[in-house]
Amino acid sequence: MLGWAITFLVIALLAGLLGFWGVAGVAATVAKLLFVVFLVLFIVSLLAQAFRGQHPPA
Repeated sequence: MLGWAITFLVIALLAGLLGFWGVAGVAATVAKLLFVVFLVLFIVSLLAQAFRGQHPPA
């Protein structure tokens, strides 16, 4: 799923460079949303591992 966030981020950057503002806006919004969702999931995962007494993988 992180691949989708990166894909939409790249699409947003390319669309912005090419001047497609409508496409860039939608793609950037999706990229931001996915970034926040995966950031929250990452933090929850780290907290769950800490409460179980496991160390994060190196």
